[in-house]
Amino acid sequence: MQRGKRIIRSFRAAFHGFWHVLRYESSFKYMCVVAVLVLGGMLYFGTSRQENVALLTMIFAVLALELMNTAFERFLDFLNPEHDERIRIIKDVLAAIVLVVSCGAAVIGAVIFFPHIQVLVM
Repeated sequence: MQRGKRIIRSFRAAFHGFWHVLRYESSFKYMCVVAVLVLGGMLYFGTSRQENVALLTMIFAVLALELMNTAFERFLDFLNPEHDERIRIIKDVLAAIVLVVSCGAAVIGAVIFFPHIQVLVM
């Protein structure tokens, strides 16, 4: 019974962290909105299983990296609340990681959805 309580506590903490970021981080909110739009596109266009796997992988990768970026930024702010050029560079690199994966996700989404949209327009 003790192990079950620890697992429940762990899930509760994870959901609390997720909702905290969703509530207070505007970039994460935007990413969630885009994720919902992509999910809607998957349903509307009837994408294949392989396309769905690629899209879902990118959705979860972008969201997970944004959560990690937020956690690292908060940790760095905790370690050094004063402005420090070295910490600013670390934060910029963390943001660049999210940007690169987000751009990759956008390219993959365009490659997958473009033929479906093209058929719809024609």
